[in-house]
Amino acid sequence: MNATIENVSDTAFWVAHYRSVETTRDDALFRDPLAGVLAGDRGKSIAEAMPRGFMTSWVIAIRTRIIDDFIRTAVDQGVDTVLNLGAGLDTRPYRMDLPSSLVWIEADYPHVIAYKEERLAGETPRFQLTRIKCDLADVGERRQLFATTNAHAKKLLVLTEGVVPYLNAEEVAALADDLRVLDHAVGWLVDFYTPELIKTRERMMGNRLKNAPFRFRPDDWFGFFEEHGWRTAEIRYLGEEADRLGRPVEMPLPVKLIVMLRTMFMSKARRERFQKAAGYAMLVPSAK
Repeated sequence: MNATIENVSDTAFWVAHYRSVETTRDDALFRDPLAGVLAGDRGKSIAEAMPRGFMTSWVIAIRTRIIDDFIRTAVDQGVDTVLNLGAGLDTRPYRMDLPSSLVWIEADYPHVIAYKEERLAGETPRFQLTRIKCDLADVGERRQLFATTNAHAKKLLVLTEGVVPYLNAEEVAALADDLRVLDHAVGWLVDFYTPELIKTRERMMGNRLKNAPFRFRPDDWFGFFEEHGWRTAEIRYLGEEADRLGRPVEMPLPVKLIVMLRTMFMSKARRERFQKAAGYAMLVPSAK
């Protein structure tokens, strides 16, 4: 089984594998019984080829829980449609307890959608699920999808889990501008990573992610989105959420000792930056 990540779409198998791993825990932060069905041997082989799997496992668990909680709150506040862009192997329509009237639209490359439909053919979603084969890099195709979704939604939430980091600044700007035009879009869930963390990720992974590098690294992440009509209503950082949930990184003892020693000599400001190095933000349209 090929363990090489050949493109960004392959990272979906990696993520699904760790969602299946989380599901087996007695203290799981969520249950995703279909993750393993989608991850298959490919997801496992990719995970085994990557260093520091304990860290990736922790990140996926915390980030999934953060997004789940954001979605529940948004639906409680009246969101009737979720547009999941670059949906990958996400299975929220099958596992989340949300109103059956909720409209959930997944958009991704044709081969991703085809694979997912084949693997989940015998499963029934809990609410109204539609899958759209769409190359989001095709501006015309993307805008048509956005306009159609916006026209049928009353309150629209956009989800781009694991999408924005792989785009360059120009592409993110264009996406933000296209979404800002939608008058029914009330929120947009976006990944947040500091440039410092991205550099650390590159050191850890070496050339294993050369075909799927993080490209979006603005000096002022919040200011970037504000310039394109989106302000941060709330951000939940992985480190802080892990503390709240009582889920520290489960490191091998030698690694844990090294981290403890480094932390002892770390300034308070640096510790705070470490806690807030990654997270997920709920963006809302800025007043025009």
